Formats: sequence, C-alpha cells, structure tokens
Amino acid sequence: MTKLLIVDDEPKIREVIREYAIFEGFQVVEAEDGMQALDKLKAEGPFDLAVIDIMMPKLDGFSLCKEIRKDSNLPILLLSARGEEYDKLFGFELGVDDYMVKPFSPKELMARIKVILKRHQGAELALQEKEVFGGLEIDFAGHAVYVDGKKASLTPKEYDLLTYLVRNKNIAKSREKLLSDVWGFDFYGDDRTVDTHIKMLRANLGPYRDYIVTIRSIGYKFEDKSQKTQES
Repeated sequence: MTKLLIVDDEPKIREVIREYAIFEGFQVVEAEDGMQALDKLKAEGPFDLAVIDIMMPKLDGFSLCKEIRKDSNLPILLLSARGEEYDKLFGFELGVDDYMVKPFSPKELMARIKVILKRHQGAELALQEKEVFGGLEIDFAGHAVYVDGKKASLTPKEYDLLTYLVRNKNIAKSREKLLSDVWGFDFYGDDRTVDTHIKMLRANLGPYRDYIVTIRSIGYKFEDKSQKTQES
C-alpha cells in the first residue's frame, strides 16, 4: 500500500488530506512539525511521498526538505499559504516535485500526488532497460521501440501507451484507467481517444500488432504472445 507522510501544523488541513488520501487507498502517517516529521521518517518509514507545509514551528518545510534530500530521493509536494515565485523556485531548487498554494482543492491534491507517484515509479522501472518479445523490443533507457530490428516511428503518446501496457502485461486495463494513467488527470476527452491511439499503435507494430489484445466491454491489454509461441 502506498504510504504518505503528511506534515502540517494545522490539524484541520491534515484531517482533510488524510480523509481524501484514505479514500484513494493510501496509508497515512501525520506529523505536526518538521522535527516530528524527521522522527516519523526514521521510525515509520519507508514512505512513498511526503506532503509538507512550508510555514511550521520548530523546523520549517524548507529546512525539512533539506534534511530529507541529504540521503533520500523521497517524492515531495510542498504546501504554502503564500504563492510568491521565490518560494516556488526555492522549493524546486531543493528538489521538491510539486508545489500547491493554500487554499487548495483536495481532489486536485490527490491528482497531483498520483502524477508524482507515477513519475517516480516510471523512473524506477526505467532501470529495467529493455523488454524483448520475439522481434518486438522496447528500449526504456533509449526511449525507443524496435520492430524486427527497425526503429518504429511512434508518437510520444503512442510510446507512453505501449510502455504502460507492457509494464502491466497480461493485465486488462479499462479505457478510463488508460486515460487516467497515460493521459493524466488534466486530460479532457473521451474513450475514443484511447481507441484511436491503439489503432495507430497497432499499425506501427506491424506483425506484432496482435500483442495488444482488445478485451470486449472493458479495454485493452498487452499479451506476451512470444512466450506462448515458445511454450507451444
């Protein structure tokens, strides 16, 4: 289960974030200041992401971020009652992943958290440099796809769609899930967007187009047919 650390000296803010995070299926640990947060990080870690308020007693959010960055790449989303450009720039210089100004929409906060988690998960998965399915090769490190040794001409979104399906191979994904995870929370469109991109992606995969399987009334999945060929 994804584990979040919520650091804010305002109990009501922590309560709102906690309720929405639990609804999204996240596990939540709270801290009311930066010093308590450091204790929680040591005693109850590891965490998948931290939401940190800037203005706090004992140890402010910027100082807490500095401490975290000494030995951790933990994803961080900063909260602030101020929206000055300096605060945002300084936060990003410290290596935070995102920044939101209070008051904020809890739904947007959850959406941003999901995007950050997805981005970090993708970076970790990228360490697995490639996947090969017969004559179809996905080079994650090189951000390229090869069909029988020839580089396929995919659009960025086609590449994102293919790699997402490959990372979740043999798992059916609904069109709604694909829109959410591949296009992101800020996308405005409908299911036909997915179908159109699947059609173009299949065309570019040539003889391996059937690796992307349509699941009737649900969506799509990537099926490792090369393994079935070897087994037969």
